[in-house]
Amino acid sequence: QVPLIESVGGLVQAGGSLRLSCAASTRTFRNFAMAWFRQAPGKEREFVASISWNSANTLYADSVRGRFTIFRDDPKNTVYLQMSSLKPEDTAVYYCAAGPNPRPEMNEYDYWGQGTQVTVSS
Repeated sequence: QVPLIESVGGLVQAGGSLRLSCAASTRTFRNFAMAWFRQAPGKEREFVASISWNSANTLYADSVRGRFTIFRDDPKNTVYLQMSSLKPEDTAVYYCAAGPNPRPEMNEYDYWGQGTQVTVSS
């Protein structure tokens, strides 16, 4: 098991910024690709961003590319999602996930956080 603990999300105005973090309680954190997904009310969970184990590769959904940045701090066993220029449509529960490959498919990830709410007001 790889427990993943996300930071508390929050309420932010459109155009604002917010940083999410996800801490992993494992010594093998640096072996995992990490990703963020989100799920809006009434919608399916969708891919947001991913990063490879060595930070060499990142991948973003079209809807967030250029606004969101994923990065990791291996000594802290933590992955971050820096969100800028937020829009109301970014409102969702955000989940971090760990797996072997930084692909956008949910089934690539073996471990999931509990989710954190991000609300963007217009």
